[in-house]
Amino acid sequence: MNVTTQSVATDGAPGPFEHWRVDLDQESILWVDCDRAGKSSNALGEAVIAELDQILAWAEQTVLAGLVVGSAKPASFILGADINEFDAFTSADAVADKIREGHRVFSRLENLTCPTAAAVHGYCLGGGLELALCCDWILALDVDATRFGFPEVKLGIFPGLGGTTRITERLGGAAGLELALTARMVRAPAARKLGIVDELVDEFGSLRWSARRAVLKRRRTRGPSKLASMSNSGAARAALGRVMTKKTAEKVNPKHYPAPFDMIDLWVRDRDNRRRMFEGEALGVGRLMVSDTARNLRRLFFLTERMKTLGADDTSPPIRRVHVVGAGVMGGDIAAWCVVQGLEVTLQDRDPAVIDVAAKRATKLFKKRLKKKAKVKAAQARLIADPDGQGVPRADVVIEAIVELLDAKRELYASLEPRMKSAAILATNTSALPLEDLARDLADPSRLVGLHFFNPVAKMPLLEVVHGKDTADDVTTRGCAFATAINRFPLPVKSSPGFLVNRVLAPYLMEAMTLLLEGIDRHTIDAAAIQWGMPMGPVELADTVGLDVCRKVAETLVSGDVDAQAALLDARIAAGELGKKSGKGFYTWEQGRADRKPLDMDNPYGEQIAERLLAPFLEECRAASAEGIVADDDLLDAGIVFGTGFAPFRGGPMHYLLQQSSTSAAEAVK
Repeated sequence: MNVTTQSVATDGAPGPFEHWRVDLDQESILWVDCDRAGKSSNALGEAVIAELDQILAWAEQTVLAGLVVGSAKPASFILGADINEFDAFTSADAVADKIREGHRVFSRLENLTCPTAAAVHGYCLGGGLELALCCDWILALDVDATRFGFPEVKLGIFPGLGGTTRITERLGGAAGLELALTARMVRAPAARKLGIVDELVDEFGSLRWSARRAVLKRRRTRGPSKLASMSNSGAARAALGRVMTKKTAEKVNPKHYPAPFDMIDLWVRDRDNRRRMFEGEALGVGRLMVSDTARNLRRLFFLTERMKTLGADDTSPPIRRVHVVGAGVMGGDIAAWCVVQGLEVTLQDRDPAVIDVAAKRATKLFKKRLKKKAKVKAAQARLIADPDGQGVPRADVVIEAIVELLDAKRELYASLEPRMKSAAILATNTSALPLEDLARDLADPSRLVGLHFFNPVAKMPLLEVVHGKDTADDVTTRGCAFATAINRFPLPVKSSPGFLVNRVLAPYLMEAMTLLLEGIDRHTIDAAAIQWGMPMGPVELADTVGLDVCRKVAETLVSGDVDAQAALLDARIAAGELGKKSGKGFYTWEQGRADRKPLDMDNPYGEQIAERLLAPFLEECRAASAEGIVADDDLLDAGIVFGTGFAPFRGGPMHYLLQQSSTSAAEAVK
């Protein structure tokens, strides 16, 4: 990769700088590598941009053969703007002024008379991509870790450092906006195909040498095709804008998440005037950044960063092998996901045919996630059918995912524990059974931990790490480290009925059953919940979870009289209508989709239904908080958002309740 390691400027180059390494070589190429002081990755904070301004001011006054922007960090280019600085802004005008300053600095790079190139390895996101787009030529090291994208909409804003303007110029309006609207990250080959990257450099090649050649040959990007350019024309913009707005509205509510709609509107309105586009970025992002939605989404971002550190104290050797017992839908999907994340997995079940079904389902996931044939074949080789459990003695983690019967699990543990290596942890995927009961007959109950995955495993980002009164602290930490290793957010929770997520969901689902019994249409109930901000209505969620599972939830987790709700579920179950998995429940399911009718519930009646649904949900959150099921309310909020989909723009249930209380108190004072 050949990234420069010189810590101070030499040969007449400007500097030294705190956050940049600058080197003027013998061919008069200025190498400008970002190296944010004291951090393992780069972000464009105020001080970093100010130093870049000084470097570019010097470059403007110097005859250069070229300038190359790169990174001195071994794992990434630039991850984006420094999100830690965002909360310091209290006014939209202050944000807009700061963005205009960023525009001025980036324009200096764009307008240099010498050839410029961005040499990218690792993540090039947000502000990092906006900086790269100012260069004449973008090179990317063709390794899996190199990714490009604009994640800003996930933080309630849109690309504001010239990104909305320049990406639509480079790719055309349709492709440029699609990249920013979806917040997806693309690998280097896909970025080359899109037109973001001009040149791929083989992983065994030299990024520095390729960048040198690019500037000496004065290479410039060719820009979009004529067809792509036409999407920026006035007539096309209006039509495309309507289509994009409609498609985006099918995914998010503009009242809850205005950023993507504001970005589309800016492009439609001002794409034919570059100056107005830049100003629109400053004003639009300035307004959005100080909004409650953006503040709450940033809150969740910081909570995810905290969750990633929860297993950091684990000093055990890295987890490399996992043994899963139970090849049903949940066990098979857990095994497949671990394999996707690079682990070797042995999969055990009494019925070899069940393992075969799980392997076929896993192959579909491998093809979807890993793409390349070689990687798919390697993944298939790491998933090992093991009906006799021969992988138990070698496994670092043994996960039990069999039927929810206490005696069956205890019997299994009695056969597993003597065969496990001493440093391995024994984990259960139980969704409700207390660990204390499960661990009763273990010789060493301290090694049992709950690893409660959610369905579908490949999509749900949360993993509850359940600790009982006998679970050793280092085993809980090891469980959190395992969660992080397989790209899941760990949430340590106390062993109690339903743990956290299922406990909170249970009364919510039963309230939906109550509304159905009262004669309220299922479409109305779900539409009201979605209008409030939930990703899916409770009736559709019940179908997705399985009505038989909901029946068990009603029996074990909900206090009070739920006989009528249970009878409603029993009638469906008796008819074989279990929900999504049987093709029919409260809804009819085809190709994984429910025949739910979208309704407009943005009215007082919809608000009333949503309040009824959410009242028991929020009350159970209060109760879980009071009982200390998780360490604090921040982690409770993170767990509920990532485990249930609770409206992210509201910042989590406890935060929402606090905000509601503050608002009520302020109104009372008035």
